[in-house]
Amino acid sequence: MKKIGLYPGSFDPITRGHMDIIEKALIIFDEIIVAVAKNSSKTSLFKLSERVELINQIYQKNKAVICVGLEKKLATTLASEVGAHGIIRGLRAMSDFEYEFQIAKINRSQSPKVESIFFAASDDLTFVSSSMVKEIALYKGEIEKFVDPIVQTALKSKFT
Repeated sequence: MKKIGLYPGSFDPITRGHMDIIEKALIIFDEIIVAVAKNSSKTSLFKLSERVELINQIYQKNKAVICVGLEKKLATTLASEVGAHGIIRGLRAMSDFEYEFQIAKINRSQSPKVESIFFAASDDLTFVSSSMVKEIALYKGEIEKFVDPIVQTALKSKFT
């Protein structure tokens, strides 16, 4: 039986930190479904379709990573639909834990059979966030350590 993990997030844009979590999750799961969510409380730089396309381009040679848009439904609903065994969440610092623990409890209230699984980011990526990457890119700073070249090109085109 294939073990499927669902990794929901806004990924605006996907960073090496997110990619680190995907690599760690692939040790446990046979397949990772990256669910790009439309976060109603955030204004995104990239459209949902652009974020899905960036992730699909990055992982085009890795058939174990599939990316889909998640619009107008809960991550727990999608997890049940695709038969996910767990919802993947990344932790950068202890400050993330309280928020992620809240999300895990809410998710459990919606779908008790789908467990949240937390992965700690690698030490050299604990400070990387999409917000910081966008800020650095806006002011023409160096971002190649923080994002895949595909994302770097996309960010440069947004801020040119």
